[in-house]
Amino acid sequence: MKHFDIHSPTYESKVYAGILGKLIGVYLGRPVEGWPYASIRAQFGQLDTYVNKLIGIPLIVADDDISGTLTFARVVEDAKVPTGIRPADVGDTWLNYIIEDRTILWWGGYGRSTEHTAFLNLKNGVGAPQSGSVRRNGKTLAEQIGAQIFSDAYALMCPGDPERAVALTKAASSVSHDGVALDCAAFFAAMRASAFGESDLDTLIDGAAPFVRDSRLSILIDDVNTNTGPASDWREVREWVDRKYGYARYPGPCHSLSNTAMSLAALRVGGDSFRKAVMIAASVGFDTDSNAGTIGCLNAVRLGIEAIRDVPDLREPVADRAIVVSADGGESITDAALEAYRIVRSARRLQGVGTGPRIPRFDFRMPGAVHGFTVCPHLEGGSGAWARNLNSEDQVNALTLHVPATGNGVASFSTPTFLDPLDEMTNFSTVASPSLYPTDQVTARISASTSASVRLFALYSDHEGLQTQHSGFFEVGTAGSVVEWEIPACGNLVPFRLGIEVSPAGGEPADIRIHEIDWRGAPRQFEQRGVLLNSIWDTKPSGLAPWVSSAKNFEADFASTYSVSHPETLGVVTTGTREWIDYEVRSNLKYSLHHSGGLVLRARGHRRFIAALFTGSRRLQIIRQLDETRQVLAETDFGYVLDETYDVAFRCVGDQLSVTVNGATELEARTDCRHGGGAGFLVERGTLTADGFSVRAL
Repeated sequence: MKHFDIHSPTYESKVYAGILGKLIGVYLGRPVEGWPYASIRAQFGQLDTYVNKLIGIPLIVADDDISGTLTFARVVEDAKVPTGIRPADVGDTWLNYIIEDRTILWWGGYGRSTEHTAFLNLKNGVGAPQSGSVRRNGKTLAEQIGAQIFSDAYALMCPGDPERAVALTKAASSVSHDGVALDCAAFFAAMRASAFGESDLDTLIDGAAPFVRDSRLSILIDDVNTNTGPASDWREVREWVDRKYGYARYPGPCHSLSNTAMSLAALRVGGDSFRKAVMIAASVGFDTDSNAGTIGCLNAVRLGIEAIRDVPDLREPVADRAIVVSADGGESITDAALEAYRIVRSARRLQGVGTGPRIPRFDFRMPGAVHGFTVCPHLEGGSGAWARNLNSEDQVNALTLHVPATGNGVASFSTPTFLDPLDEMTNFSTVASPSLYPTDQVTARISASTSASVRLFALYSDHEGLQTQHSGFFEVGTAGSVVEWEIPACGNLVPFRLGIEVSPAGGEPADIRIHEIDWRGAPRQFEQRGVLLNSIWDTKPSGLAPWVSSAKNFEADFASTYSVSHPETLGVVTTGTREWIDYEVRSNLKYSLHHSGGLVLRARGHRRFIAALFTGSRRLQIIRQLDETRQVLAETDFGYVLDETYDVAFRCVGDQLSVTVNGATELEARTDCRHGGGAGFLVERGTLTADGFSVRAL
């Protein structure tokens, strides 16, 4: 198989299609995950469109099949030697990004949930691949589903190279799985990698078969191929698969062979129809969101972005949006295009070439990508308005905002930058930090088909409801304009949507083109202060929402802003994004019973950060935490007293670090960790309270 040019627009487009196809499949099957087949059939017939509204849940939700796929793949961008990814590296990635008992995994119990068992093994010092091995966990547990569900991204990094895709997939999957589960993952990985240059499904299946070592899977593949095809009745095929390879035929709750049989059957019966294949996978029971997501990704790569363009009723409601929950909260609010760029960069790292220059947050370069923009669901106006990227038709990379002459002549469009209240759901502990903060400087390059007035806006939400902040008006025309706006502070809140309001001149219809939108660096001055509690019953005040916590207890305090408590090591709480590089973080800290605690910066996950650490009531340290390793960069004697407040500022500029306590610089150090990351608190074996918190760009 000829390797694909990883610098080509075609490669980028296929990766984007694969991610978008995965999202569509997951969102299609997610509402009926766990439902019996008979119930799905009785209530909906078949799922060839989204049914979330019919059962009262949001469309865009956090899902383990999305979060696991896109989070675990960060092993490549995080690795010092990406060309030699080992299972142990992926195990460290799990421990860094997963928040125990809260995010990504099914926390079903040790010995019951495959991934939960593997996580606890990792936490207790059993490294990968032993953490997921048959020898340690038993055959039943090790061969359940999961390996093929979380592995899509690895193959997307290896276009036209099934050997490498299989090797990387098996290394990653062995953290939690073993036996035939690894072969199931390898089978789909080989097809997915080869699909960049081959669209014929039978050819892909034949090419992937040699990567299967377990005879049980080889027999299953041949059997499904023999008994299914595009002319088959999918309901009859479903009954046949259930009788011969259904969950009842294997030990454990969801065996990998059952899901592989149903996924392959849906691919075969679906043929070259993207809609039909994901419809079958979402309608037949089994693991509906996982299987539909696997099929959606593979078929989107195989058939190209054109296949998704042909299903606008599935594509447009998604609007590229994804929520990826992890301990790196600033990366949670994302979209298919952003994740595609991330995978493309990882592919280049794997091949040892440059990852390319930084791309504006929204550049609208991917075919049809809208980066989450829709007619704003929170504001009135906009009848007949729409937001679409027409670059596949007119070759101009821009989002077109259409405002018709009908209605009041004003329309508002927006995209999420934090968790939208309309998407509120408690599954998989949907935690995140914003991608956009008060005092960030937003820059937008805009043009218009005719003269129009535009203004940017940001939406905030608290217990009192919606609040809207607007920029001033900007006049734009065919020549285009660059507009800038500093996001306003709104108490202790953060914006959850960024938008643009369009007012065409003279009531005429207008098409506004957004060519790019960007913001970068730490905010000029973001802060939260005061007591966040409104009453003793207000257990989750709005001010805590931007924070992602691995500490057992992170709460608003009765006398200060926050209380952070953790009975073990690494109780970390952070907010911020990877765009935060050079900045100062500041808070008034008070220690109770504790071993150590302090301020964190440049955090990417909760086991990779730099901290100013007060320890044992007698020492001040600057440390670098990198997985299990803690390196002391500098330290000094510093006696401090329990229940006394200390004004602490921690700075990072380039490789320079400094800690100031009560206005005096107490410690300085240098570091080779110069990348960006979030900021917050660390406490170990005890409690600290913090009065106020600020981040200031330097």
